[in-house]
Amino acid sequence: MRKTYLKKAFTLLEMLVVIGIIGVIVSIGFVSYSTAQKKSRDAKRKNDLKSIQNAFEQYYSICDYKYPSSLPLAGNKLIATLADCPSLSSPVDLITMPSDPLGGSYQCGGTCDPSGYTICPKNLGGGKYLETENCNSTNKSCCISNLQ
Repeated sequence: MRKTYLKKAFTLLEMLVVIGIIGVIVSIGFVSYSTAQKKSRDAKRKNDLKSIQNAFEQYYSICDYKYPSSLPLAGNKLIATLADCPSLSSPVDLITMPSDPLGGSYQCGGTCDPSGYTICPKNLGGGKYLETENCNSTNKSCCISNLQ
Protein backbone atom coordinates (compact mmCIF):
# COMPACT_ATOMS: atom_id res chain seq x y z
CA MET A 1 0.00 0.00 0.00
CA ARG A 2 1.20 3.37 -0.98
CA LYS A 3 0.84 6.35 1.29
CA THR A 4 -0.04 9.62 -0.27
CA TYR A 5 0.79 12.78 1.54
CA LEU A 6 -1.36 15.81 0.92
CA LYS A 7 0.37 19.10 1.39
CA LYS A 8 -1.90 21.77 2.76
CA ALA A 9 -0.98 25.09 1.20
CA PHE A 10 -2.46 28.02 -0.63
CA THR A 11 -2.29 28.13 -4.37
CA LEU A 12 -0.68 31.04 -6.17
CA LEU A 13 -4.09 32.22 -7.37
CA GLU A 14 -5.49 32.30 -3.83
CA MET A 15 -2.49 34.30 -2.62
CA LEU A 16 -2.89 36.84 -5.44
CA VAL A 17 -6.59 37.31 -4.68
CA VAL A 18 -5.89 37.91 -0.97
CA ILE A 19 -3.07 40.37 -1.76
CA GLY A 20 -5.36 42.21 -4.19
CA ILE A 21 -8.15 42.50 -1.61
CA ILE A 22 -5.71 43.79 1.03
CA GLY A 23 -4.35 46.34 -1.47
CA VAL A 24 -7.84 47.68 -2.20
CA ILE A 25 -8.68 47.97 1.51
CA VAL A 26 -5.39 49.79 2.26
CA SER A 27 -5.89 52.26 -0.59
CA ILE A 28 -9.44 53.07 0.55
CA GLY A 29 -8.18 53.60 4.10
CA PHE A 30 -5.38 55.87 2.91
CA VAL A 31 -7.75 58.08 0.91
CA SER A 32 -10.14 58.38 3.88
CA TYR A 33 -7.29 59.26 6.24
CA SER A 34 -5.92 61.89 3.85
CA THR A 35 -9.35 63.53 3.48
CA ALA A 36 -9.82 63.55 7.27
CA GLN A 37 -6.46 65.30 7.70
CA LYS A 38 -7.39 67.99 5.17
CA LYS A 39 -10.75 68.61 6.86
CA SER A 40 -9.01 68.84 10.23
CA ARG A 41 -6.55 71.46 8.94
CA ASP A 42 -9.42 73.47 7.40
CA ALA A 43 -11.32 73.37 10.72
CA LYS A 44 -8.22 74.67 12.53
CA ARG A 45 -7.89 77.50 9.99
CA LYS A 46 -11.52 78.52 10.52
CA ASN A 47 -11.16 78.44 14.32
CA ASP A 48 -7.92 80.45 14.15
CA LEU A 49 -9.59 83.08 11.97
CA LYS A 50 -12.53 83.34 14.37
CA SER A 51 -10.09 83.86 17.27
CA ILE A 52 -8.23 86.54 15.31
CA GLN A 53 -11.52 88.26 14.49
CA ASN A 54 -12.54 88.24 18.18
CA ALA A 55 -9.16 89.75 19.16
CA PHE A 56 -9.44 92.48 16.50
CA GLU A 57 -12.96 93.36 17.63
CA GLN A 58 -11.78 93.55 21.27
CA TYR A 59 -8.96 95.83 20.15
CA TYR A 60 -11.52 97.97 18.30
CA SER A 61 -13.70 98.35 21.39
CA ILE A 62 -10.89 99.31 23.77
CA CYS A 63 -8.79 101.46 21.39
CA ASP A 64 -11.15 104.29 20.52
CA TYR A 65 -12.87 102.44 17.68
CA LYS A 66 -9.76 101.77 15.61
CA TYR A 67 -8.45 98.44 14.38
CA PRO A 68 -4.75 97.50 14.53
CA SER A 69 -2.79 99.01 11.67
CA SER A 70 -1.10 95.71 10.76
CA LEU A 71 -1.46 91.97 11.20
CA PRO A 72 1.19 90.45 13.50
CA LEU A 73 3.15 87.48 12.16
CA ALA A 74 2.57 83.98 13.51
CA GLY A 75 3.88 83.63 17.06
CA ASN A 76 3.80 87.39 17.69
CA LYS A 77 1.29 88.98 20.01
CA LEU A 78 -1.42 91.49 19.27
CA ILE A 79 -1.07 93.95 22.13
CA ALA A 80 -3.19 97.02 22.76
CA THR A 81 -0.52 99.48 23.90
CA LEU A 82 -0.85 102.78 25.72
CA ALA A 83 0.38 104.65 22.63
CA ASP A 84 -2.40 103.15 20.47
CA CYS A 85 -5.09 103.18 23.16
CA PRO A 86 -4.77 106.20 25.48
CA SER A 87 -7.77 105.10 27.54
CA LEU A 88 -5.88 102.06 28.90
CA SER A 89 -4.03 102.09 32.17
CA SER A 90 -1.69 99.25 31.07
CA PRO A 91 -1.05 97.28 27.86
CA VAL A 92 -3.47 94.44 27.08
CA ASP A 93 -2.28 91.22 25.46
CA LEU A 94 -5.15 90.11 23.20
CA ILE A 95 -3.87 87.11 21.22
CA THR A 96 -0.73 85.28 20.18
CA MET A 97 -1.15 84.96 16.45
CA PRO A 98 -1.58 81.32 15.44
CA SER A 99 0.23 79.85 12.46
CA ASP A 100 -1.34 78.02 9.56
CA PRO A 101 -1.46 74.23 10.07
CA LEU A 102 0.95 73.77 7.15
CA GLY A 103 3.24 76.56 8.41
CA GLY A 104 3.35 80.25 7.64
CA SER A 105 1.15 83.14 8.69
CA TYR A 106 -2.37 84.30 8.05
CA GLN A 107 -2.39 87.27 5.70
CA CYS A 108 -4.25 90.45 4.91
CA GLY A 109 -6.57 89.77 2.01
CA GLY A 110 -7.06 93.42 1.20
CA THR A 111 -7.21 96.15 3.82
CA CYS A 112 -5.52 95.95 7.20
CA ASP A 113 -5.62 99.44 8.63
CA PRO A 114 -7.36 101.31 11.47
CA SER A 115 -10.59 101.56 9.45
CA GLY A 116 -10.99 97.84 8.71
CA TYR A 117 -9.43 94.52 7.86
CA THR A 118 -9.81 91.39 5.76
CA ILE A 119 -7.75 88.40 6.88
CA CYS A 120 -7.40 85.17 4.92
CA PRO A 121 -5.63 81.85 5.45
CA LYS A 122 -2.32 81.28 3.72
CA ASN A 123 -2.61 80.84 -0.05
CA LEU A 124 -2.14 77.10 -0.67
CA GLY A 125 -1.30 77.55 -4.34
CA GLY A 126 -3.53 78.10 -7.31
CA GLY A 127 -5.36 80.86 -5.41
CA LYS A 128 -6.89 78.35 -2.94
CA TYR A 129 -7.18 79.12 0.77
CA LEU A 130 -8.84 75.92 2.03
CA GLU A 131 -8.06 72.33 1.07
CA THR A 132 -11.58 70.85 1.07
CA GLU A 133 -13.86 73.76 0.23
CA ASN A 134 -14.23 76.03 -2.77
CA CYS A 135 -12.65 79.13 -1.34
CA ASN A 136 -10.23 80.90 -3.65
CA SER A 137 -8.86 84.36 -4.36
CA THR A 138 -12.00 85.40 -6.27
CA ASN A 139 -14.47 83.84 -3.80
CA LYS A 140 -13.09 84.83 -0.39
CA SER A 141 -15.87 83.25 1.67
CA CYS A 142 -13.24 81.73 3.99
CA CYS A 143 -11.77 85.13 4.89
CA ILE A 144 -12.90 87.27 7.82
CA SER A 145 -13.62 90.99 7.80
CA ASN A 146 -14.31 93.70 10.33
CA LEU A 147 -17.77 93.57 11.94
CA GLN A 148 -18.12 97.33 12.40
